[in-house]
Formats: sequence, structure tokens, C-alpha cells
Amino acid sequence: QVQLVESGGGLVQPGGSLRLSCAASRSISIIAIMGWYRQAPGKQRELVATITTGGSTNYADSVKGRFTISRDNPKNAVYLQMNSLKPEDTAVYSCNAIFLTRNYWGQGTQVTVSS
Repeated sequence: QVQLVESGGGLVQPGGSLRLSCAASRSISIIAIMGWYRQAPGKQRELVATITTGGSTNYADSVKGRFTISRDNPKNAVYLQMNSLKPEDTAVYSCNAIFLTRNYWGQGTQVTVSS
């Protein structure tokens, strides 16, 4: 099993930045894929970014060039650096881990982009 705990969400003005963190309860060096997803009110959950154990990354087109996903294996953590935030980035952001073919989710952290 893997427990995931997100932090770092909050209220930010358009154009601002936030850094989300995801702390895992076990070593992430053996977790094949970790990622961030988001769900806005009234919308389906969507992929934001993923990163593999080898460091390969994948981003949604809507966040390319603005968001950066990274992982710190010794700290068992994954991060999402979000720059140039837009109101349409407002959503609950959740950390995901795929471990031994199972999906694990954190509880989510709210990100609100508003002036």
C-alpha cells in the first residue's frame, strides 16, 4: 500500500506561482509512475503531469511550459511547480501513484486562482 499526502495549495492571483508537494508513505523509487491530476467543479478529473522512475515526464497541453513535475526519491516526494497560473487552473489537485498495478490517491489540495 501507499499513502499519499498533498500540501501547498491555496489562493493565488493570476500570473502567480504555487508549489504542490506530495509525500508518500513508502519509498517512491519503486513506484513506476507518479503524477498529478486535477478536478474542477462540474468537470471530470484530468491528468496534469506524470513522471516515471526514470524521470520521463508527460504534461497536459494546457499546462506545458508553465508547470514542472519533479520527484525526490530520498525524500519520497513528488512536486508540481506551477507558474503563470490562470483562473482556469482552479481545481482540486490530487497526487497519484501506480504501484504493483494499483492506483493510489491522496486526499487532494485546493488551488484557487483569482484576483
